[in-house]
Amino acid sequence: MARPPKSPHIPARHGVSASCVALPAGKAAHWHLLLDFLAERLSVVDRAAWAERLARGEVLDDNGHPLPPGAPFQPGARIHYYRHLDDEPDIPFKETVLFQDEHLLVADKPHFLPVTPGGRYVQQSLLVRLKRRTGIDTLSPIHRIDRETAGLVLFSVQAQDRNAYQALFRDRAVHKTYEAIAPHRPGLDFPLTRRSRIEEDPGRFFRMVETEGEPNSETLIEPTELRGAWARYTLSPVTGKRHQLRVHLNALGAPIAGDQFYPEVLRGPDDDEDFAEPLRLLARGIAFTDPVTGEARTFRSGFELDWPSTSGEPE
Repeated sequence: MARPPKSPHIPARHGVSASCVALPAGKAAHWHLLLDFLAERLSVVDRAAWAERLARGEVLDDNGHPLPPGAPFQPGARIHYYRHLDDEPDIPFKETVLFQDEHLLVADKPHFLPVTPGGRYVQQSLLVRLKRRTGIDTLSPIHRIDRETAGLVLFSVQAQDRNAYQALFRDRAVHKTYEAIAPHRPGLDFPLTRRSRIEEDPGRFFRMVETEGEPNSETLIEPTELRGAWARYTLSPVTGKRHQLRVHLNALGAPIAGDQFYPEVLRGPDDDEDFAEPLRLLARGIAFTDPVTGEARTFRSGFELDWPSTSGEPE
């Protein structure tokens, strides 16, 4: 129901863009007050909280005017509201801006920080942090990496450039390298390419699984350093399926150190984090030709992966 606002009268607040809702018309429009609609249709926030938001001027009409708690329901109108969480967890790690010009921003994201708002996180997301830090409301991520993964994330600065940068990833015109620390598997013939079909786990929406069928994922995998039973791997994904690198290494019998989803679910997506045990996966490098300026771009993360403790050696 909610979507980004189109009205130029609706600015971002504290780095968060307003969500837009089109009010139903016709037979579906049976509410007398806007508050009645909000409490019923957007019930993740209770009625009392919606009343407080209206009283604070946090729900706006399409011209950017605050709507009061007693505002009538107007079928077909559009309203805008700012999403925030009262008990949002703090992520005690900082991002770094590695590069910024008038078209592109490159950030180095720490573990545990989501790229965009969602679920339990709004202010504690890379996008909102960067908007507040730079004052650029038009920032938009060109691609995503998992919340658990650290490393490089690219953002377009101007809305008119967004599609050109996103096309790089759609057309596979970007060379990406990742690093992971996982059990050493000397019986495998490295370097190797893992190809498989990856689909969402039907029993757990937050996991992915390999299934029968035509491959839709491909990763080149090569160990580059050994420490006892652990190895550092360089991963070069050709495709970009969700959790692809985690699934591929797990399928080879080398689940990434600190992975809470593979091979077994140790902590669900809504459980409290153990900041001492990050996923040892890093978006290390990225290279491409800038579609706006024509310049060759190469970026490298400044983060380093910690080796697991001896007590955590794989069996």
